[in-house]
Amino acid sequence: MWRRNFEPTDKVYWHDKILAKTILRLVPKWILPNYITFLRFLLTPLVAWLVLVDYYLVGFVAFLLVAFTDVLDGSLARTRNQITAWGRVYDPLADKFLISSMVFVIVLRYIDFWTSVIIVGIELVIIITAWIRMKKGVKLQANLWGKIKMFLQVLGVSILLFAIVFDVASLLPLASGTLYLAIAFAIVSLLTYGI
Repeated sequence: MWRRNFEPTDKVYWHDKILAKTILRLVPKWILPNYITFLRFLLTPLVAWLVLVDYYLVGFVAFLLVAFTDVLDGSLARTRNQITAWGRVYDPLADKFLISSMVFVIVLRYIDFWTSVIIVGIELVIIITAWIRMKKGVKLQANLWGKIKMFLQVLGVSILLFAIVFDVASLLPLASGTLYLAIAFAIVSLLTYGI
């Protein structure tokens, strides 16, 4: 499942090239991108728990590290030609699991109910759309708008955690605005993804 059937790389992004010359050199060859995706699934409940029980500083650092695994596994897959069908499906699911968990434990508490509902609702629609496309035999591929959406979601949650950790209430509107912008990009991503 994880070692077999590598697919050809569709595209290598500029950040992949930077990571390949720096951080990816430190990743042993035996570590496959799918291992890192699986690790994100395992660590997400820990991150959510840390934030839920108000260990905000440790939770903030853990969130940043776990969110970075999304960049890491994608770049690793593209630069080492280790893209798999499993990774195409489960990497975005791991992202949605991480973001949705954080929405439930922190955005719901510090931003508002409707922002949380909209973020999780759009993520569910994206999952259902991807599942329908997969059943039709369409090869799943993330689009640029979805990548921007994920970046903005991570940024919004990070700003929110930073504001809580360092007691900077003036950053809450910036966190909200970033998450609203992420919602806009999620809608564009969904509309350009197609069913």
